[in-house]
Amino acid sequence: MDIGFTEEQELLRASARRFLENECPSAFVRQRMAEPEAMTEVFWQKLAEQGWFGILYPEEAGGSGLGLVDIAVLMEEMGRAVMPGPFFSTVLLGGAAILEAGSQGQQQEWLPRIAAGRHDPGRVPACVGLGPGEANLGRAGRDARKPFLLLGG
Repeated sequence: MDIGFTEEQELLRASARRFLENECPSAFVRQRMAEPEAMTEVFWQKLAEQGWFGILYPEEAGGSGLGLVDIAVLMEEMGRAVMPGPFFSTVLLGGAAILEAGSQGQQQEWLPRIAAGRHDPGRVPACVGLGPGEANLGRAGRDARKPFLLLGG
């Protein structure tokens, strides 16, 4: 039983490492950490051009239809580079919630936009209410500079 990475996953790792070494050096990361947005539009679009935003989404939604191991390989390289920005929250928290619990209409509206990088990363639906029927996905935008309070029961 072979439990190693596939040749394609190793290629993804190598290309991600090369891209991040060139586009996300430590000086870039430090500069982003000093700014409230932690991301530039130019860098966000460069990430989109790599096809990474749609890595988990099916091809009909603008993605590449790869799996969790592939995203783990990619995120390992992102962590190695200390890549700033809302990739995780956009692709995995927001997008994966829409993929798994969103209605067909929500998936058609959001997944292609996320996959192409054509959205405001701070405005991806973040609230998932699971009740009878389909999930209730709502937008939860707020000013990132202001504190917030989470309540639960």
